[in-house]
Amino acid sequence: MRKIILLGYMGCGKSTIANRLSKITNIPYVDLDKSIEERTNLSINDIFEQRGEIYFRKLEREVFIELLNAPDNLIIGLGGGTPCYANNHELLKGENISSVYLKASVDTLFERLVSNKSKRPLIANKTDDEMKEFIAKHLFDRSFYYNQAQYKVTIDGKSKDETTEDILAVLA
Repeated sequence: MRKIILLGYMGCGKSTIANRLSKITNIPYVDLDKSIEERTNLSINDIFEQRGEIYFRKLEREVFIELLNAPDNLIIGLGGGTPCYANNHELLKGENISSVYLKASVDTLFERLVSNKSKRPLIANKTDDEMKEFIAKHLFDRSFYYNQAQYKVTIDGKSKDETTEDILAVLA
């Protein structure tokens, strides 16, 4: 029961790369946020609005642990904040767990997020300058947790295929 965990900041490509890895390896991909939404029949935004962040973070950890303990091989895509709360970063290491941090620069993340920021509540109402500053600060705050991953794959200037190949190489 091997688990491959992809983590990193929003916009780094976790879902896209996880889907590609899933097709190549024939290991099913599970998005942690989607699993939480399915369990609660609420969107992540609605959970935050109706129940608050503490409720969400407890549920997030519970679902993450269930996925890690599932009997199947899985590729698990985490939410951007998942490793930073409830000691979830400690779950990134362990028997049959391979965790990969998709590392991106502030500029790369900004370029990827600016065009569809309306879909991202954390940055939806920010100007470009505010958004860049927000990403830089957030990335700095979260870097300790992201760097707990066993592997780091830099995505700057790489195609989806190149990033996928880099991950397959570190997991080989």
